[in-house]
Amino acid sequence: MAKEVRAIVIAGNGTNCEREVAHACRLAGADVCDIVHIAELLAGRASLDDYHFLNLAGGFLDGDDLGSAKAGANRLLQAAVRGTEEHLVDQIQRFVKAGKLVMGVCNGFQLMVKMGLLPALGGDYQKQSVTLTFNDGGRFEDRWTYLKVDEASPCIFTRGLQGIYLPVRHGEGKLVAASQTVLDAMEDQHLAVLKYCKEDYRDPTMEYPWNPNGSSQAIAGLCDQSGRLFGLMPHPEAYVHRTHHPRWTREEDLPEEGMGLWLYQNAIRFIREELLA
Repeated sequence: MAKEVRAIVIAGNGTNCEREVAHACRLAGADVCDIVHIAELLAGRASLDDYHFLNLAGGFLDGDDLGSAKAGANRLLQAAVRGTEEHLVDQIQRFVKAGKLVMGVCNGFQLMVKMGLLPALGGDYQKQSVTLTFNDGGRFEDRWTYLKVDEASPCIFTRGLQGIYLPVRHGEGKLVAASQTVLDAMEDQHLAVLKYCKEDYRDPTMEYPWNPNGSSQAIAGLCDQSGRLFGLMPHPEAYVHRTHHPRWTREEDLPEEGMGLWLYQNAIRFIREELLA
């Protein structure tokens, strides 16, 4: 494989943010970023093996039947790749074992937890231990949120960050764990990398509207123990330029690059400097 950073964004069956995610990857420095329909992967006309950075975009996979991304998770876990003896999940597991990067945003995050890719406690990438369910308010939330970064987290994507400001738009963003033991393990290992907070980026909060969904321990994003798999409910691809900021026309000192772009830049930098070195 050539020494170029190759990203892939999976599209189809209800995703609606794939173009924004691909744009963010390109802005961040990816040499190649392909938007590939899930049908192309299942037909064997494209393969995850040809990429370094897998992006699972937001949307409403399969209409969120059975709950957010659940039908989509079932599809990916069971679907065979035409002309081969493997299932698509085999490519995903091989991708993970190769130390490559995976990022799921909103519906993509919901997909990752329901496939067992996050938080993957004990290195088990096939066992579901958390879920994302209906917001406490019982309605769709479309607002901007402040996010505190756990600087002790192994997360590749948040390296060097302390807090970020990103929009959410979801009806099922409340993270719930299978047990308190799971929550404790995620805390002990610093896997709850993003938490909802107030404007000072200090303490996580359960207070609405800063915590828009009532997520357990204010968790907004998770990574695995390697830090290479990352999922979050807020949309980083929706803030990659200053004009995306809700107050960009006011007299605020905003950099040209939006905070969401930082996550993609960290990913591309890691691939170029460590994965392809």
